[in-house]
This record gives sequence, structure tokens and C-alpha cells, in this order.
Amino acid sequence: MSPTVEGTSHASGAVLAAYSYCEAVTGTQARNFAYGIRLLPTEKRQAMSALYAFSRRVDDIGDGTLAPEAKLARLEDTRALLGRIRDGAVDEDDTDPVAVALAHAARRFPIPLGGLDELIDGVLMDVRGETYETWDDLKAYCRCVAGAIGRLSLGVFGTQPGAPDAARAAEYADTLGLALQLTNILRDVREDAGNGRTYLPAEDLAKFGCAEGFGSDRAPAGSDFPGLVHHEVRRARALFAEGYRLLPMLDRRSGACVAAMAGIYRRLLDRIERDPAAVLRGRVSLPGREKAYVAVRGLSGLDARTISRQRTRRRA
Repeated sequence: MSPTVEGTSHASGAVLAAYSYCEAVTGTQARNFAYGIRLLPTEKRQAMSALYAFSRRVDDIGDGTLAPEAKLARLEDTRALLGRIRDGAVDEDDTDPVAVALAHAARRFPIPLGGLDELIDGVLMDVRGETYETWDDLKAYCRCVAGAIGRLSLGVFGTQPGAPDAARAAEYADTLGLALQLTNILRDVREDAGNGRTYLPAEDLAKFGCAEGFGSDRAPAGSDFPGLVHHEVRRARALFAEGYRLLPMLDRRSGACVAAMAGIYRRLLDRIERDPAAVLRGRVSLPGREKAYVAVRGLSGLDARTISRQRTRRRA
């Protein structure tokens, strides 16, 4: 998969301005994501910024203070805009820079825009206050809000010609998205509780005595909160291990981008595992120097080579 002829041509001033707007949104609203995509060549970085800016708009509707009915209407308006983008009905002089940038990116790369419909579906689940009884229930939600983003991103990255097992690339991208989302859910468990949301499966909460939720900086009395966290960490690690099979299929810079973003979240997972109660006290994050190390490691291709060697040994 490679850019179309249009993708290699000079973009107009209006399109470049639209991309600049999306990159500004990405840089201010998604530091981990922005850190990863800076490793990409210009055209791919622009396309990823357009995807992020549209996705952020959807998320902001779901997380905003509007009444549920108003949120539902706004989400359907956003779905209608996505339909216009898909139909090629957004002109370069349109007043919405996110629509302009995403429309151009979709002409430049084979982006499966249906993934953004899935994202809207996932945010609709948030607005309706859905909860999740089992991991399979939660996994369906995560595929909408994160697995779809993985598949959308793969449309920009493409796979290397002749890459072994490339037919499964979208599956691995989806799984890596699930790993990142489950890490997010663990990191934000207290913040989500403050917003009236519970994502962890009810059967897991009950098993570890956490069914009453996380309304304070202390775990529920008598609960095994560390046991709950370690249970979900193991689940996330298995997803990372499966999703990382994508890396050897990507070109060096796309692989570096994915390795950097995934590596940041894996290190967050390490921190959460070492101190589960930290997620009840505040948001766990990485210092800039550690993010830089992860980026250099990704750019070196070390993670991709390690995975390739592991798969070769398994086949032997």
C-alpha cells in the first residue's frame, strides 16, 4: 500500500493550513500520540494528525457537558460530515479545517473511514452509559474506540511489499489498539469513576471485591485492588504481545512510530503494575526523557527485529 499519485503532488495552501490546524490540535491535546507521529515523514504525519483531530472531536462530544440528547444529535451530525468526506463532497475551501484535512488524507491514503463510524458507535455507548459485564463485552467497546483507530492508522502506514503474514496486519493493528485502550482504562480508573463511568468488567470487579467502584483515592474496603490491577495488566500484556506482530510488517519510520506509542503505554503499564494504588491517587505518566528513550528504541528497529527473531524461532 502506498500513496496515490495525488498524495505525492503539491497540496494547496488551504489544505496545508488545514493540516497545520490538525497538527496543532494533536500537539496540544495528545502528547503521547504527537510524540510517536513526529517520527513519520510529512505526508503520513499530516494524515495521522487529521485522523486524530477528527477522532478528538468525536471524543470531546462524548466527554463534554451537553445533555445526552444534545450529544446524540452532535454525534449524528459528525457522522453526516464523515459521510460527506467519504463521498468526496468536502471542498478545499470548506470552513472546517478538520474535514478539509481528513478529506485530503483519505484521497492520499487508503484509509478505511468506516473505522470512524465505529468510533462514533463507541462514543454513543459512552453517552448511553453502557457498562460491561464481561471482558468480551468490554472488548467490543474497545474495538470501536481503539481497535478501529489501529486499523485506520494502518491505512496510513501501509505494509512493506512481501511482508510475511501481511494479510493479518489489520488484525494485529486492532489488537494493539485494544492493548492501548485497556492501559488507558487502568490509568484513568479514578477519573472515569468521577465522571460516572465504569469500564472494567463487572465480573472482574466482583471477583476482586471492587464492585462498589473507585470514588476516592483508596481502594474499596476489604477489596483486592492490586489483584484486580494485576489481572488486567496480564490481559493487556497478552494483547501487546499479539499486536506487536504488526511491527515487522511496517517500514522503518512507521514501525518506529507504532513502537514509540505502544512502548510508552507498555511502560505506563509497568508503572501501574509496580504501584497499583497510584491510579487512585492521580494520572500515571512518563517523564519526557523516558519517552525519548522509547522513541529512539523504536527508530532503531530493535522491537521489530526482536519480534521477527521470536517468530522465526517459533517456526523452527
